[in-house]
Amino acid sequence: FKQLCAFKAKNGHCNVSRNDVRNKSLGQWVRQQRMLHKRNALRLDRIQQLNSICFIWDPLEHAWNEHFKQLCAFKAKNGHCNVSRNDVRNKSLGQWVRQQRMLHKRNALRLDRIQQLNSICFIWDPLEHAWNEHFKQ
Repeated sequence: FKQLCAFKAKNGHCNVSRNDVRNKSLGQWVRQQRMLHKRNALRLDRIQQLNSICFIWDPLEHAWNEHFKQLCAFKAKNGHCNVSRNDVRNKSLGQWVRQQRMLHKRNALRLDRIQQLNSICFIWDPLEHAWNEHFKQ
């Protein structure tokens, strides 16, 4: 735990990669804490300690939520959620938006995420949307 606190102080986060050669054992320890937590096998005092340093239990879920927050900010600024994957300033967000559309098309996107994206008027098929908008005119 002390090593993780030192890592966070240096890097600003607790997301130690198990592929990080310099922190290999710490990365493995972090992974083990997540697995124990997922299995409800981690003591409450340890959960509280890790929570106290903003430990991320599910990095993939956290990454999705961060991108969603970025998309909400993009929409607030631009009035739409149609982030181009060619937008240099928002390249990562544009790729994420494209990935959500592909997952949705393959019926591989979780319902709660579909609902979150629908709540901000996310356009699932930009070409279809553009066609419909022109047809209305």
